[in-house]
Amino acid sequence: MTNTCSKTLQEEIIRLKEEKNAVILAHNYQIPEIQEIADFIGDSLELAIEATKTRADVIVFCGVDFMAETAAILNPDKKVIVPSVDARCPMATQLPAELIKESKAKETIPFVIYVNSYASAKAEADICCTSANVVKVVERLDSDVVFLGPDANLAWFAEAKTGKRVIPVPSDGFCCVHKRFNVKHIEEMREKHPDAVIIVHPECDPEVQQKADYVGSTSQMLKFAKECDYNKVIVGTEIGLIDRMKREIPDKTFIPLHEVVCRSMKLNTLESLLDALEFEFNVVRLPEDVSERAGRAIKKMVRIL
Repeated sequence: MTNTCSKTLQEEIIRLKEEKNAVILAHNYQIPEIQEIADFIGDSLELAIEATKTRADVIVFCGVDFMAETAAILNPDKKVIVPSVDARCPMATQLPAELIKESKAKETIPFVIYVNSYASAKAEADICCTSANVVKVVERLDSDVVFLGPDANLAWFAEAKTGKRVIPVPSDGFCCVHKRFNVKHIEEMREKHPDAVIIVHPECDPEVQQKADYVGSTSQMLKFAKECDYNKVIVGTEIGLIDRMKREIPDKTFIPLHEVVCRSMKLNTLESLLDALEFEFNVVRLPEDVSERAGRAIKKMVRIL
């Protein structure tokens, strides 16, 4: 529940947003107070698409750094700002551009890069993907073998779904949040809640994915929760998605598989959002050549949706 102080901050943010013709895009893992006033909430794919549709002059991106970079690449004529420059994705650092160059020098196969990566790395890849469309992207490539990074668990998921060989780069890339889920959590929840369905994210370890009832991106998990016949859903991803599920599907019960928090996502606050919007600082800027080359990989992905 939003307290009086938060409500006042939300009202001021909404006023400034309208005054500056700004739009607030928020990832599913943002705090509830930001989700409540966002113009659009979604996963990486949904936010990337929404960024191309807006007519706003200013995009306030509430997520982590690579997401804001993607919005800036897709909207070179708009000002993209972030509430916190410290909201960085640890996974993105696991795939430097040089590692992509080295991999492609060894084997001439397509390099699929997960959106959870920096623009400098995307600039060296062939096509981008998200957890929501990785299967479609890999299937559409004219190759039975592809590289995919930085998340090794997502690479395993894509290989299992497509039947193609998907080589993870690096071999042990991971999300520090989803890595915290394990099979024991699923076994315990099965015992405690035999009437519940268990859904998890493809960044979870393969053995966790195999034990779950459904595996999907945050947007796919939300859709599944809305449409499934189960009244009790156990959710294996960051707690922010559960906040959204409880708000949008109040007639069902949502239980975290294990309560995990992405500290980077939670660095965005109402206070930092208000400051960024009022003073228009923390503007996302990228070298023109990097933006152009990374944009090709991102736009290839968007074209095959």
